[in-house]
Amino acid sequence: MASTNVYGDIVKQIAGDKVHITSIIASPDADPHSYEANTQNQLELSKADIVIENGGGYDDFIDTMLKAANNPSAKVLNVVDISGKTAPAGGELNEHVWYDFPTVAKLTDQVVSALSEGDSADASTFKANAATFKQKLQGFESTEASIKQAHSGDGVAITEPVPLYVLEACGLDNKTPEEFSEAIEQGTDLSPTVLKDTLDLFNNKQVKLLAYNEQTSGPETEKVLAAAKSNHIAVVPITETLPAGKDYPTWMSGNLSAIQSALG
Repeated sequence: MASTNVYGDIVKQIAGDKVHITSIIASPDADPHSYEANTQNQLELSKADIVIENGGGYDDFIDTMLKAANNPSAKVLNVVDISGKTAPAGGELNEHVWYDFPTVAKLTDQVVSALSEGDSADASTFKANAATFKQKLQGFESTEASIKQAHSGDGVAITEPVPLYVLEACGLDNKTPEEFSEAIEQGTDLSPTVLKDTLDLFNNKQVKLLAYNEQTSGPETEKVLAAAKSNHIAVVPITETLPAGKDYPTWMSGNLSAIQSALG
């Protein structure tokens, strides 16, 4: 059982049809930050052999349900813990670790281990599928390195920190005021000064692209989107869960291609 279809699909890349996978959040329209689990989720979690949660405060509903699930034998994989990432001094942890390909590679190894423990007869299949998947991850890292070589230091803007791991790996400089992206992510009030500073990034052509989280729009993000478009600055749509009809590799390949195209 996975908290989102991102992790559900990563398991599918490794396990194929050897396991039954349930992803609690599977809709591209859902906001995982505000998701409220239901009794059906609770029932399925009580029967799960393996549970994958993002951690880092992103999907706390999993921990809440686990406490009530009475399923002590479930193997729980917390991806933030697996990543080894911690909050910077005086800052906030960026919990969107599925946009960090080295972390996904670490998770892949943990998934192989957990699956093989429960189904030793198919361990060789899991390992082979994982090797293929990790080759794709390495390809994504190579693409990031190519973008970095061509565009290191180029300014970009975001509405939320969702894609920051990819943008940073591409050598891009996030110029968005931290107060803006934090307010949008947390749904808190935004001062007019911070909004103006953010809009000025586009009006003064300080950034080459806007990475726009399509799943959490509001009046402030719509103003930012309008400012980007009116100044002919490329917009790269970003989501937190898998878009319909895509798996993890095609989704991330598309994200990287969109970033490359936006940078020119």
